[in-house]
Amino acid sequence: MTRNSDISDLIRSLPDQAGVYQFYDKNGTLLYIGKAKNLKKRVSSYFSRNKYESFKIKVLVDRIADLKYIVVESESDALLLENNLIKKFQPRYNILLKDDKTFPWICVKNEPFPRVFSTRTVINDGSKYYGPYTSAYAVKVLLNLIRQIYQLRTCKLALTKENIKAGKFKVCLEYHIGNCKGPCVDLQSQEDYENSINHIRNIIKGNLNDVISFLKREMEQRAASFQFEEANKLKEKIEILSRYQSKSTIVNTSIHDVEVFSIVSDEKEAFVNYLKVVKGAIIQAHTVEIRKKLDEEDVDLLAFAVTDIRNRIESKSKELIVPLDLKDYYPALRITVPKRGDKLKLLELSLRNARTYKLEKLKRNSTRKTIVPAERILQSVQKDFRLKELPRHIECFDNSNMQGSEPVAACVVFKNGKPSKKEYRHYNIKEVKGIDDFASMKEVVYRRYRRLRDEKQALPQLIVVDGGKGQLSAALSSLDKLNLRGQIAIIGIAKKLEEIYFPGDSVPLYIDKSSESLKLIQNLRNEAHRFGITFHR
Repeated sequence: MTRNSDISDLIRSLPDQAGVYQFYDKNGTLLYIGKAKNLKKRVSSYFSRNKYESFKIKVLVDRIADLKYIVVESESDALLLENNLIKKFQPRYNILLKDDKTFPWICVKNEPFPRVFSTRTVINDGSKYYGPYTSAYAVKVLLNLIRQIYQLRTCKLALTKENIKAGKFKVCLEYHIGNCKGPCVDLQSQEDYENSINHIRNIIKGNLNDVISFLKREMEQRAASFQFEEANKLKEKIEILSRYQSKSTIVNTSIHDVEVFSIVSDEKEAFVNYLKVVKGAIIQAHTVEIRKKLDEEDVDLLAFAVTDIRNRIESKSKELIVPLDLKDYYPALRITVPKRGDKLKLLELSLRNARTYKLEKLKRNSTRKTIVPAERILQSVQKDFRLKELPRHIECFDNSNMQGSEPVAACVVFKNGKPSKKEYRHYNIKEVKGIDDFASMKEVVYRRYRRLRDEKQALPQLIVVDGGKGQLSAALSSLDKLNLRGQIAIIGIAKKLEEIYFPGDSVPLYIDKSSESLKLIQNLRNEAHRFGITFHR
């Protein structure tokens, strides 16, 4: 293992060529992977004093005990290798691309009368796969468009000529509701079905004009032959495609098969937006988040994200529209940094998408900070009320007596600190004559837990009764009768001073009014009271 003191000798022996370098610590742990147009110059720069202006880089350099390198043909090869190695080893000091989704594809199945559907699994069975798409929603919209226009089968039947001729199948509901033409019983020819599939392939590729032109010619021929019903059906298909095209076309249709990338960054992270444009229409859009580790420059972050996205979607586009010059990274591609015109509009749109994504993330993070985690509140309740286990299931009882109406009671249920309203219950008091809060509490607690016990349902970890020592004693007597005392923790909360009563304790507990656990118990009590009143209404 090379030690830090010996690294200067190793740096002097580095070649002046493009490549990828790897830094290791004294234990042989991979710390960082980087790319370089010139390995010697790039690696040397880490050990020069001016680089120590960055504290993060100084920490990294102090830990470097060894380095290895791989020479490649070009800077673009170095970028690709760096990208693959980072994803494989995920070193501590490298940027983290927060996007591990499996993208969906549209599959045209290799079979007679092929099905068309979305999938995240590519199988080498001769089927044609289009994509991958960065948005599952975009795939859904596209497939819905196709199904509006073309009647395709969705069944998995083996529709061979022999099976159809032998009469093995019957039409299903999809045929009766007009979603399928019934090829399974020879009501649609293979040729007619394949024509639809050819149109669908063009739609998926973004060649809507070709499909619209074909349908217009067909419509005119049908009209000339006085087949007005068929001509009208074709007209409806043309209108559906035209509406879809008008919504997606945003720039000149001469801008064909290009990819747009933009970047927005701050001290901690960067956001790279991707747009796929075919004939002036955006057919894909996606934003990835990159977490910075060192003081990476935007051009390096952008190049890293571009390589990653293009690899994952198996891009064939030959032109990139970007805000920074990436020609050194992609010499085989046409790199456009637009200053005016429709391409600049596309880049600005991509930038707006990246900024919007960043703002939405900040809003989400801000919202999360204002929401107190339920787990922490339950831990607070467990501690404050001396419970044996975390009270994930709490039930609260409240008696409700209103003038002129029979006494009733309410039971509300909280699961993981939140109301579980489907489990709320109202009770008519049956055995108590007149108004007797203690007897009513005794009755309703007994009825509730006798039922849960008999039906072998889950018991709560905590019972809360609305009231002081009297109501608590009444509820306890019912638990005693059911042999449940000690199996369920129980407390009472008195209204005026928010005193908490425990079984066997004559002196109540006073909890800080700002306590999260007290607020949860108050919420339970108030919810039980509200729910009880609704029964009278």
